[in-house]
Amino acid sequence: MKILVINGTPRKFGRTGVIGKYITQKYKADLIDLSEGKIPMYNGEEDQDEITSVKQLRQLAYDADGVVLTSPEYHSGMSGALKNAIDFLGSAQFEHKPVALIAVGGGGKGGINALGNMRTVARGIYANVIPKQLVLDPDRFDMENKQLTEQGMNQVDEVMKELKVYMQHSVQRSTRQ
Repeated sequence: MKILVINGTPRKFGRTGVIGKYITQKYKADLIDLSEGKIPMYNGEEDQDEITSVKQLRQLAYDADGVVLTSPEYHSGMSGALKNAIDFLGSAQFEHKPVALIAVGGGGKGGINALGNMRTVARGIYANVIPKQLVLDPDRFDMENKQLTEQGMNQVDEVMKELKVYMQHSVQRSTRQ
């Protein structure tokens, strides 16, 4: 089963990217890293359909059996970079597809609003957002070594475990139809 991670931060060395790289390596997932700046600003004009990075984003999302959206919380919502990338996608890529949500917070309750924002937008493209979601606080990262702590890894693994359950169910349902 194929997993796609969309690293929703524009920061090149942020904590959200650490999560994306961890999932990509451990679960052999594909990665769209929005910190690379390859996805243009969505404007709805048809000529954007021919941009290589947009084609790749759409194809990877279409081919995936499950998607992980990650984002820092900026001003009580997901990053603008992630929302912009999702604007290039739609029900063709997401209808009934299991999606996991992971946010990076600054501590306390930071991150919960980003999760709610991601969930709302994902519903708009008919994604099947799984119930388990995660906010990772700063103490779950070892930024000196650019990796998750053991506790952070365990929390991400729990989300991935649930995503895989939904992915298996989704694949079984589609093969019966």
